[in-house]
Amino acid sequence: MKTLIRGAQVVLPSGIEQVDVLLTACKIASIDAAVHTDADETVDAQGLHLLPGVIDDQVHFRDPGLTHKEDLRTATRACAKGGVTTFLEMPNTIPNATTQELLDKKRKLASTKSLVNYGFYIGATPDNVADLAKATNTPGIKIFIGSSTGDLLVDGQEALERIFAETTLPLTAHCEDESTVRANAERYAGTTDVADHSRIRDVPAAVIATKRAIDLAKRHKHRFHVLHVSTGDETDLLADHENLITAEACPHHLLLNTGDYERLGTLAQMNPSLKSAKDNQRIWQALLDGRIQVIATDHAPHTWEEKQQPYPQSPSGMPIVENSLALMLNQVNAGRCSLEQVVHWMCDAPARVWDIVDKGRIVEGYDADLVLVDLNKKHEIRNEQQITKCGWSAWHGQKLIGCPVRTWVGGRQVFDRGQVLAEERVDESTPGQEALFDHARGGYWATEG
Repeated sequence: MKTLIRGAQVVLPSGIEQVDVLLTACKIASIDAAVHTDADETVDAQGLHLLPGVIDDQVHFRDPGLTHKEDLRTATRACAKGGVTTFLEMPNTIPNATTQELLDKKRKLASTKSLVNYGFYIGATPDNVADLAKATNTPGIKIFIGSSTGDLLVDGQEALERIFAETTLPLTAHCEDESTVRANAERYAGTTDVADHSRIRDVPAAVIATKRAIDLAKRHKHRFHVLHVSTGDETDLLADHENLITAEACPHHLLLNTGDYERLGTLAQMNPSLKSAKDNQRIWQALLDGRIQVIATDHAPHTWEEKQQPYPQSPSGMPIVENSLALMLNQVNAGRCSLEQVVHWMCDAPARVWDIVDKGRIVEGYDADLVLVDLNKKHEIRNEQQITKCGWSAWHGQKLIGCPVRTWVGGRQVFDRGQVLAEERVDESTPGQEALFDHARGGYWATEG
């Protein structure tokens, strides 16, 4: 099938231009001022902007094992709505994806359920270095340096040294110092105030663990990606990257802070926790000056009933994937950043960090993963309109300007003006293919520009 997208303002690596884009055979076939060709479908995109599909490199889609919260079908329909065409999912499903066999089972599951492109991290444990060293078909290795239980908690120095020394895949980690969190939890034992969550998972907990991980990466000359930076003090550690360190921010650590607990209650409960408004400002500045390269969601859905439990029985995490791009387009309209910066943070940079082949840019020969957005469309986030299985958003009631209106995955349209078009996968030709990783590329700094 040939699709011609005519007249959009297209965000290209060289800048924004009004050009026509032809999609054919799952690829971007042509980019020209005026493509003259017969097409099966012509999309009039006058007044709209065409972006590469968003790559969300940190999600928890709960499949298998926790599918009452979310599953690959509901999550990837939400992705389609939100302009997310590729996701990378964390290993803390049930069972944890800590071996190649378990990783392959998740890959197979996605091949039957996912409407968008996918990849899955393998999880580190204190004693699975041999599995990590030979893992394939994965963006990298995820370590939980705090904020986990059971086998996935890796906070012993000897185990961490072995992981950094004896593996070659890119590494990433949830960085909160477990001993600091536990000591704080004892200090606040018996609290039912969710605002104490940010006092238990405080700034030192994040900074200590992030500093520890960066030190390991530099000593072992190992690529390392800092997940969900939540504090301004962490951003100070990111300036000296030695072509090894990259980092990301999440919408909730950019747009929410401890002042929101009174309004949102346990809906604002996250790991790492929300910090101060000043931390928001410093994380924004690190994005703008390039110390943080990526925006991802840490989409972590729980049911409404689970989140309504009193603190600390309430679980941490929130769904974001179907609203993340719209939230950032609203920031473009507010003058806080440019559209080109959003495309860099959400599309190009994650492709480069994780060595994803032919994604993240609108370039001839790249995969036809695209999202058409209306920067002027006013809309309101409503719980009852959420596609994610848990059916709620921390931004319920917020009015935004700018949102996705059409999404293509591999040249196939999966979302069009409010409606997800591909309800179910039918065969291997349907949208949602496994992302390809070429780790010989060497990551973000090796492919800068």
